Amino acid sequence: MAMISDALLGPSFPEQGWVPAPRYLMRRARIVDMTRGLRSGRLLETGPGAGTLLIEFASNGFHCEALELSEEARELARELIAVSGQNVRIHDAVQPGWEGRFDYLFSFDVLEHIEDDAGVLKAWASWLKPGGTLLLSVPARMKLWTAGDEWAGHFRRYERGQLIDLLQASGFEIETFECYGFPLTNITERVSASAYRKLIHRQHDSSELDRQANNDRSGIDRRPHLRLYPLLKSLPGRLAIRFFLATQKLFLKKDWGSGYIVRARRR
Repeated sequence: MAMISDALLGPSFPEQGWVPAPRYLMRRARIVDMTRGLRSGRLLETGPGAGTLLIEFASNGFHCEALELSEEARELARELIAVSGQNVRIHDAVQPGWEGRFDYLFSFDVLEHIEDDAGVLKAWASWLKPGGTLLLSVPARMKLWTAGDEWAGHFRRYERGQLIDLLQASGFEIETFECYGFPLTNITERVSASAYRKLIHRQHDSSELDRQANNDRSGIDRRPHLRLYPLLKSLPGRLAIRFFLATQKLFLKKDWGSGYIVRARRR
């Protein structure tokens, strides 16, 4: 068992069934840019899925912990972290002593899965030290809603003003606000929507439509991407990813992408 480490694609674990998806790569690039120059400190990621970003931050000297409620995701994250050789603790519940404990709280494409998003954001703020940094991503704009959102168990996609108001009401001061992914993730979400519609119809037909089960799988199921991974890491694939990473930078201030990513500071 081995981890494939790559500056462009990040860590990959094809033997364990996890490889990066295009949306993940677009988001990861913005995370890398937004966190460049941060001093190491105590970092909590909520809903880390496979934990691959934690592996990268732990390798850069951050003291990393995670809160993951999905048993399936916890097991995969612990397996991949063990393969990577990094030291990251994955918790299945909120721990005593988290009030004001962390310098950084990261959460990527998690908030849309939570019905009481305002309550959760206030709890996250309380776990940060005063002046601590929140890095958050969510899917953008309800007009982009597809069957993929329904299958994944999303309650919503966010509008820019809605997210700004929510963060400010939860005690955060926004430092950077970007709309990422255009045009690649807009395309991939539309293309994959038909496949998700078929999955939903199949689950309806068999009485197996389960928001929580789909929610638990949505961040770690990479079966479709495993087939594309050889192309992704080939020279043409790498050139295509570099092109789309450069292109999305041109439109970060436009509301054209399919996701928002925000860096904010606890007041």
